[in-house]
Amino acid sequence: MAAKPTGKDFIRQIIRNDVDTGKNDARVCTRFPPEPNGYLHIGHALSICLNFGVAKDFNGNCFLRFDDTNPAKETEDFAAAIIKDVSWLGFDWENRLTHASDYFEEIYNCAIELIEDGNAYVDSQTAEEIKNTRGTLNEPGTNSPYRSRSVAENIGLFERMRAGEFENGENVLRAKIDMGSPNINLRDPILYRILHLEHQRTGNQWCIYPMYDFAHTLSDAIEGTTHSLCTLEFEDHRPLYEWFLEHLDLPNQPRQIEFSRLNLEHTITSKRKLGELVDKNIVNGWNDPRMPTLSGMKKRGYPASAIRDFCHRVGITKKDKSIEMALLENSVREELDSSAPRAMAILNPLKITLENYPKGSSEQIQAKNHPKDSEMGHRTMDFGREIFIERDDFMEEPSEKFYRLKPGGEVRLRFAYIIQCKEVIKDKDGNITELICNYDPDTKSGTGSSTKKVKSAIHWVSASDHIKAQVNLYETLFSAAQPTSEADINTNSLKILEDVVIESSLAKAKARERFQFERNGYFILDSDDNGIKVFNRIITLKDTWAKIKNN
Repeated sequence: MAAKPTGKDFIRQIIRNDVDTGKNDARVCTRFPPEPNGYLHIGHALSICLNFGVAKDFNGNCFLRFDDTNPAKETEDFAAAIIKDVSWLGFDWENRLTHASDYFEEIYNCAIELIEDGNAYVDSQTAEEIKNTRGTLNEPGTNSPYRSRSVAENIGLFERMRAGEFENGENVLRAKIDMGSPNINLRDPILYRILHLEHQRTGNQWCIYPMYDFAHTLSDAIEGTTHSLCTLEFEDHRPLYEWFLEHLDLPNQPRQIEFSRLNLEHTITSKRKLGELVDKNIVNGWNDPRMPTLSGMKKRGYPASAIRDFCHRVGITKKDKSIEMALLENSVREELDSSAPRAMAILNPLKITLENYPKGSSEQIQAKNHPKDSEMGHRTMDFGREIFIERDDFMEEPSEKFYRLKPGGEVRLRFAYIIQCKEVIKDKDGNITELICNYDPDTKSGTGSSTKKVKSAIHWVSASDHIKAQVNLYETLFSAAQPTSEADINTNSLKILEDVVIESSLAKAKARERFQFERNGYFILDSDDNGIKVFNRIITLKDTWAKIKNN
């Protein structure tokens, strides 16, 4: 299932005009070009939805192409994770899975073409010398002393670079453009560098590798891309993209269009910085549920459809923007509200004994699986003399507006009876260990036998018929809205509860099933190891960000 087409954003308007005027024979072809040097994150989701969505809207094609030009940082494990994430998000590239490395020979031949036309040269300066002669935003660069090498000499050196005769950094191939250009990207950019490293796909076949700008442009042209959709940081690279297209004999002339990237508050979307969190064991891998990676969000329990809906709501613009976390959570919450069956779980149990309930007796309570969807049916819950409630649902010295259980007070047990607190049992340290209550047998839910009203209903779980579980309560990894360093990490981003009791109907729950634990939030069954079910909290029931901003 693809993202909802808007038909209104400026990119679709440009493409619509191109199609209507017959450009590229009215053909549309896009690509999503990740580098396999880390996991995809929420920022990539916008680009995925855009590229695949545009192709679908215009009956075109979208390639999933790996820009695998830097074997120092790229692995097949990262590539496999990316493939899995794009598929999970709901998109199908069919037979259009490609790699820049598929075109290494063609890219090399294009480099030879530039040399032969006098548009590229081998530079033997050191990396430091090249950096120092590149100039600044206010000052032009300086021509390399090797810029005037002959075509024959450059061809010979470049062929020897490919043959492995030089060490890393000894030579590079540069485009011959304009060292005085106000656009630094046009100041004789490097096209190839020497890297004596084994490539994850081509092995040791190559020891020179094309730079990203060069390989990306040529891959677009070779594959037949019509619209190369990039984030705004590539806007200054567009003149270089167009220079390559102008100076090479290529089968297609793609058009680069830039849009603003997705920046989410309380999140970082730098793969390098995310990798550092993994390497320093600050998180438990790239798919830690606190990570903004797609695999992390999947593990936490976010539905793929909610992420697509979020990207649709964010939209495509030219203006940099920072999106509030509440918008993402709202998309998740809306999806889960309609799709997640309800269940009862007590995260911090407090025991209640109903002293007037017959000893040794129990009964079956019918509970709706969803308050608005009768097709989800009912489940049965065992009700007896002893139950558990949330410790927060009782207050010995309540405030004026506390409507839950209190000494002498009454509340309704969800789907069951009204109870009244008679006695508070404490240990020698003064901690509350148990409540003694009475139940009113004439107030059973659904019978209509009583007109008694109370102001609150609380959830509960049978003390004799339940399962034990562990619950992981997740919050944002960063406390600051605009995090800049590890100092902004939220030390409360994970809280593990090990003594949770859950209604027994969830004993048959399967991994990755989602539920709303009534009054506690939405949860997903992450694992069922050694008979202990582990649930991750996906999201709270209510938007907590509005309250935080108002305080």
